[in-house]
Order: sequence, then structure tokens, then C-alpha cells
Amino acid sequence: MNKKYLDLPEVHFSDENRIRHLHLGSVWIQGSMDMDDPTALVHEYVRRMQSWLLFVEPDQVSQCRAMQLGLGAGSLTKHCAKVLRLQQTTAIELNPQVLAACRGWFKLPADSSRLRVVLADAAQEIQQPHWWGTIDALQVDLYDQEAAAPVLDSPDFYAACRRLLSEQGCMTVNLFGRSSSFTRSVARISAAFGQEAVWAFKATREGNTVVLAQRLAARPQRALLARRADIIQSRWQLNAGKWISGLQAIV
Repeated sequence: MNKKYLDLPEVHFSDENRIRHLHLGSVWIQGSMDMDDPTALVHEYVRRMQSWLLFVEPDQVSQCRAMQLGLGAGSLTKHCAKVLRLQQTTAIELNPQVLAACRGWFKLPADSSRLRVVLADAAQEIQQPHWWGTIDALQVDLYDQEAAAPVLDSPDFYAACRRLLSEQGCMTVNLFGRSSSFTRSVARISAAFGQEAVWAFKATREGNTVVLAQRLAARPQRALLARRADIIQSRWQLNAGKWISGLQAIV
């Protein structure tokens, strides 16, 4: 095995009735799949990671490009490619065992013209100029086996994330962990995006807080968001009406 992979945690899964969980060398759940509905988004925070849809006209969604930093159990990657049917979905994943697990245990399709997994360090990969300005939905969920705090959580990292986005693009970030600080992370995101471009949900019961940041700040009227939410719910069975009440601008 390549030396850079030697210190990566072992990947395994556990089954809880019809739900399969992915683990990285610990009991912490890194992602889940409903075995009866493999493209469904099992966890509330993962569904909230799709809240960027509120900032796009629904008929334009199929033209969008998404990128996931951290593959997890492949939930968002599958959902973007197979349910939303985006023009392009790319996941950046460091651990080849995670990719093998997603293909073998979590029904992630093989690479195609519309779906691609890149085995790379996300911090390095997003510095590649060919990605800059091309991503409409960037979804950041980077945790190690301890799940104590985001692996990448600096102002420079978030500035690089912003550089990936198209003008209408949004980043959603999962903030979770025993030692993570919501206030500190939001301050770093705000430093990169501008405070007026940052929105946040309240934490889920499990302790996940999803933060959304726009490439260019906008404050859509609630009536427009409500119209889009109705379409999102009808078209893709996501309860986007709850997003509107739960997603609040930082300022």
C-alpha cells in the first residue's frame, strides 16, 4: 500500500435494522444508508446539506455542478447524481478504503461522465485552478475517526472553498464534534465569505450544525424561497419547507 495511506483508519460498517452505518476505526457514524432506499438521505443534517437548492431556480438544478469534500457513505454523492441528476458530481476522498466501502457496501455507482470520485487530499485538490469558479454546490463534511472537530477549518481553507464556487454557488458545511466551536468556525467562514453571505441552521438532536455560505451574498425574499421549497419537496421529496424556518442569516 502507498505510504501516504498507511496511517488511515480501517473502514467497517454496522447494520441497524434496515440502516447501514459507515465507521472509520471507531463507533462514530460517518454516514448511513437505508438498504431499502439507497439514494435516500437518512440523517437530518445530510438533508440540510442540500439547502443550497433554495438559492437556485429549480429548473436550473440539472445544469449545476456539485462537489463533496469527504465522501462519507456516499449519500450526498449518490443523491446529487441519481436523484437531482446534476450535470456533474465530484467527490474528493483521501481514504481509498472509504471509496471501496462505498462501492461495495453502500451502492455508490462507478465513475461515469456525470459522477466522479477523486482520491486526493481535499486541501490540496481544491488548489487546482481547473476547479476554480466551476462549482455550484460545495458540500464540506471532513472528519477523522475521532469526529472531534473538522479536519479542515481555517480561514485560508474557507477562502479556497469560496474560490471554487460559481457566482451563484453555495457552500454547505457540517460542523460537529466534542472540541469544535460553532462560533469560531462561523467567524472563519465569515472572514472568507463575508458575514452577510453566511446562514446557519440550529443544531440537530445529534449535535450537527449545518452552515451555508454564498459566493455572492443575497437575501432572497421569503415568498421566493417558499415557492422554491414547494417545488423541491414535490420534485425531490425533501422537506424544504422546514429549511426556510430553520435557516437563519448570521446578520
